[in-house]
Amino acid sequence: MNTDPLPRPQPGSSTPPDPGSSPPPHPASPPDPGSSPTPDPASPPDPGSSPPPDPASPPDPGSSTPRTGDPAELWATVDALRAWLDAGRVHDGLDGLLLRVLKLSEEVGEVAQAVIGATGQNPRKGVTHTWDDVRSELCDVIITALVALRTLTPDAQEVFAAHLARVAERSLGGAGEPRDEGRTPFTEPSALVSRTSVRSPHAKRGR
Repeated sequence: MNTDPLPRPQPGSSTPPDPGSSPPPHPASPPDPGSSPTPDPASPPDPGSSPPPDPASPPDPGSSTPRTGDPAELWATVDALRAWLDAGRVHDGLDGLLLRVLKLSEEVGEVAQAVIGATGQNPRKGVTHTWDDVRSELCDVIITALVALRTLTPDAQEVFAAHLARVAERSLGGAGEPRDEGRTPFTEPSALVSRTSVRSPHAKRGR
């Protein structure tokens, strides 16, 4: 008579797994393709990854880093623009240099065009520009002049600083601040121009 409460498995037979239990993971099973492996802190960085920026290094002139107005950034951008123009230039030597300097005349002409458009001096066109356009064109003149200066000399920053110091000494007497005698308060140019008075000669006049 069998007195065991449960039947014992026979040698060579396999016991079916319990449906409610989870089978242990196989030690040789590959990792899940959808999971992210934990990085090893002792492993070297991936050569294709971008290293964190060095706060002590200057920004790349071609990057989208916001400008802070630092003189080093300004001249780095000027030098990058000069190199970009050199890479795409058609004329070399003296011709290329003269054409780069003559570019200033074109930019100054665009300032004049913007002023005429902002004041509506052409009765056929009326008001075609704003004073913001004038400011932008003036900035283009400054940039073009700085690039031309950098083309003439690699020491453009030092040349400009020395010349500015001479102009300040001559005009301000070394005081460092402009004199206030006889100076009138600044008035926005648009406040001095009556745009309603600009009429086209082709407009019909009331009788």
